[in-house]
Amino acid sequence: MAVQNLKLFGMKAEQGRWILVVTGLLINVCLGSIYAFSVFRKPLEALWGISSSQSGYPFMVFLAVFAIAMPFAGSLVARWGPKKTTMLGGLLVGTGWIAASFSPDITALTILYGVIGGAGVGIVYGCPIAVVAKWYPQKSGFAIGLTVMGFGISALVIAPLMKAMIDHPDIGILPTFLYSGIAFLVVLMLLAQLLSFPPAEWTPPGVKTASAVTELIPSLNLSRREMLKTRSFYALWATYTIGCLAGLMAIGIASPAGTEVAKLDGATAALAVSLFAVFNGLGRPLFGAITDKLGPKHTAMVSFTMILGASLLLFFFGQGNAMLYLFAFCVLWMCLGGWLALAPTATGIFFGKLHYAQNYGLVFTAYGTGAILGTLLSGSVKDLTGSYLHAFAIVSGLAVLGMLIAAIGLNPVKTGQAR
Repeated sequence: MAVQNLKLFGMKAEQGRWILVVTGLLINVCLGSIYAFSVFRKPLEALWGISSSQSGYPFMVFLAVFAIAMPFAGSLVARWGPKKTTMLGGLLVGTGWIAASFSPDITALTILYGVIGGAGVGIVYGCPIAVVAKWYPQKSGFAIGLTVMGFGISALVIAPLMKAMIDHPDIGILPTFLYSGIAFLVVLMLLAQLLSFPPAEWTPPGVKTASAVTELIPSLNLSRREMLKTRSFYALWATYTIGCLAGLMAIGIASPAGTEVAKLDGATAALAVSLFAVFNGLGRPLFGAITDKLGPKHTAMVSFTMILGASLLLFFFGQGNAMLYLFAFCVLWMCLGGWLALAPTATGIFFGKLHYAQNYGLVFTAYGTGAILGTLLSGSVKDLTGSYLHAFAIVSGLAVLGMLIAAIGLNPVKTGQAR
C-alpha cells in the first residue's frame, strides 16, 4: 500500500523534498571547490618551480580518484544509507584538504589532496543525487540538475575567496588548503544529517502505486551486472567521457589560459573563473530540463554541437581574443554542467531507479577518464607547442565522434536486451 500524507521536515513530502534538493546543492558547493583549483596552479608553479603539466597533477588525480570511488560509494549508500556515507566522505574531504597544507612538494600534494580528498568527494557526491532521484521518480532531470548545480557554482564563491587567501601576506597558498579543509569538514558533517531516502511504498501525488511509477518510466530496473550487458551503457559512458574531457580540460586551464592566451591579468582571469562557474551551474538544471523534454540522445547532440563550435572558434581565433575566450569557456563550462545532469538522468531513464546509486557510480567513472585525458592533453600540448589552443583542435574531432556515438547508441534499453 502506498504511503499517504507522508511528512518531511514538517511539510507534505512533495514540498519537503525540495529541502533535500537545497541540501544537496549546498553539499555540492563544498565538493565543487575542485573547480577552483586553476587559481592554485600558477602559485604552485612559482613555489616549487614545476611545469604546467606537473601543476595539473593534483587536479587530475583528484578527479580520477573521485570517479574511481563512486562505484564503491554506490554500494556503501545501498548498505549504510546516504547519511552515514556522506559523513564518511565528508571526513575524508576535510582530512585531504587539511593534510595537503603540510605538503613539501607537488608529489605529496597530489597524494594528500588528490587521493584522500578525491576519495572523499567520490563517496559524498552520489549521495544527494541518489536521494533526489528516489524522491523524484518521474522527470527527475530538473531536480537532479538543481542538486548538482552547487558543484558548478562553487567556483563562483570559492575561486575569488581562495585567490584572496593565497595572495594575503598572512595566509599564502598552503594555509589556504588548511582553512578550506576545516570549513568543508564542519559543513558536510552538519548537512549529512538531513539526507534520507523515501519509504519504499511512497509515491508522488497523482500516482497511486509504486508499480505505476515504474510503468511511467521508460526503463527496466537493471542491476549493475545487467546494465553492463547493454549497448546503452557503453554509449552513455563514451559520450559522458568526451563531454567531461572537453569541460574538465577547460576548467583545469581556465585561469592560466586567461593570462597566457587571452592576455588578461591574474585578478581578471580569476574573476573570469567565477563567471564560468555561473554557466557551469546554470547548465545543470537547464540540461536536466532539456533531457526531461527531449531525452538523452537529442540533448547529447545539442551539447556536442556547442562543444564543437566553441572549440573551433578557440583554435582558429582564440589567441589574444579576450571576448572569444570568455564566450567559448562559458560554453564549455556550461556543457560540462549539462553532462553532469544529463548522465545521471539518463542512467535512471535507461536502467531504472531501483539500483540507481550502484549504476550511476559505475557510469560516473567516465568523469574520471575524461579528467585524466583532458588534463594530460592540455598539459602535453602546452609543453610541446607553447599554447593551449592546439588542444581544442583535438576536442573538435572528439565532439564529432560523440555525435556519432550518441546518434547510434544512446537509446532506451529494450526488454530482453540485458538478459
